[in-house]
Amino acid sequence: MSPTVTANKLELLQIADAVAREKLIDPALVIEAMEDSLARAAKGRFGAEYDIRAHIDRKSGQLTLTRVRTVVEEVENPFTEITREDARRIRPDAEIGTEIVDELPQLDFGRIAAQSAKQVIVQKVREAERARQYEEYKDRVGTIVNGVVKRVEYGNVIVDLGRAEAVIRRDQLIPREAYRIGDRVRAWVKDVRQETRGPQIFLSRTAPEFMAELFKMEVPEIYDGIIEIKAVARDPGSRAKIAVLSHDSSIDPVGACVGMRGSRVQAVVAELQGEKIDIIPWTADIPTFLVNALQPAEVTKVVMDEDAGRIEVVVPDDQLSLAIGRRGQNVRLASQLTGWQIDILTEAEESERRQAEFAERSKMFMEAMNVDEMVAQLLVAEGFTSLEEVAYVDREELLSIDGFDEETAEELQARARESLEEINAQALERARELGVQDDLAEFPGLTPQMLVVLGEQGIKTLEDFATCADWELAGGYSVVDGKRVKDEGLLEAFDLTLEEARALVMSARLALGWVSEEDVLAQAAADAEAAAEEAADDPAPRPA
Repeated sequence: MSPTVTANKLELLQIADAVAREKLIDPALVIEAMEDSLARAAKGRFGAEYDIRAHIDRKSGQLTLTRVRTVVEEVENPFTEITREDARRIRPDAEIGTEIVDELPQLDFGRIAAQSAKQVIVQKVREAERARQYEEYKDRVGTIVNGVVKRVEYGNVIVDLGRAEAVIRRDQLIPREAYRIGDRVRAWVKDVRQETRGPQIFLSRTAPEFMAELFKMEVPEIYDGIIEIKAVARDPGSRAKIAVLSHDSSIDPVGACVGMRGSRVQAVVAELQGEKIDIIPWTADIPTFLVNALQPAEVTKVVMDEDAGRIEVVVPDDQLSLAIGRRGQNVRLASQLTGWQIDILTEAEESERRQAEFAERSKMFMEAMNVDEMVAQLLVAEGFTSLEEVAYVDREELLSIDGFDEETAEELQARARESLEEINAQALERARELGVQDDLAEFPGLTPQMLVVLGEQGIKTLEDFATCADWELAGGYSVVDGKRVKDEGLLEAFDLTLEEARALVMSARLALGWVSEEDVLAQAAADAEAAAEEAADDPAPRPA
């Protein structure tokens, strides 16, 4: 073998090694790409129908070209198959499935074949490089990376990470933030996707997680797990709130995040282009957490509606603008941080609403029971809100009201029951006018007022009622675009719970013979189990 040939052979290995080092991929992948390209080039000379394979010796660089045929009973493709009889003339121990390998003479590849081989090598190396980039960065989702701005296209910033390119979309940049080619940039890896044009790495500087990761870098206690970031809410470039919890009672989580003379938090603020950050102590007590989240505004009263996921907050009149914040920013961030919808009222507004409710209930008792204003106001002041409460409450509760004796309490209950009977009779008559049938009107659990609502919605028979879903009757919440949206229930105004609605619907289906008693019992057991699991898993506060 001449020295020139040996040098050429070794040159293949050197080229493979150089390409591998440049692209940061395995040299074996480059050699495999070369083998594949050389095999394709050989097929161009010997015939594309043949199964031709190329092998480059990893030590000497020696190229070997072979033709492979498989031993079969009956030949269908003579280019890639051979009968056992013919195969045994070449290899006596050949059996069905054995591969017969014939070595082919070395070729002097022409210009076109060499160009084709080069294209295949480039393509294979590019694919290997893309695979390497994807494998490297897919596990870095949720971390912070540093890079240099390579170019800016239509507001999107292309970042050179050294071993890959990433993009920060325009909506993931902090407002009023401008980058030029060569600027250094730090961002959070939001997503890595494998696409036809290669792995796409998406970065973000507006994600709440970016701020959380910055705090983890600046505050050793967060990195060590002593302090936990429970929730983050951001209005990028303007204001942010972060809730922190210390697992060590001797360490103040807020003080640790602020740092000596604010050094730690200022480092984060500087990275976020001056974004003001409120650091809030997290607590499992939702009202307390909410009061903290609305800082710097003062809160005088908190009323929770857990079913609706809403909280009503009452603030002093002079604190309203502070609680809401500029363009609603403060209350919006507090809502994102706590995961609750927040309604803010001033003390004057709450007092006015309370007085309006008091007057409305007093008027209802005066008209329905034909009592004077003082008696009606006494009932409302004692917490009575409906005729049903007066009619069916234990009489002792009425006797405990100053000025009410046995005779007065008995008369009030009689009047309340009489008024209820009259109201129910009118409602039942209205339901009949709407076409509500006897099977639905006599179904236990539905009041005449409920029948009117059902009739107005076209539900007039027991079969109509049995086709309803529980949430259609009781209402509920669904998630649309990541937000809780209220679904109004037909009978929600009557304080019908989801469990009660489900029980009514199942009873209607049982009465119609659509389900068996075993089905009803099984559903009841499943509901009880689900309720128990929900009670055990219910987080406090709700996740943001």
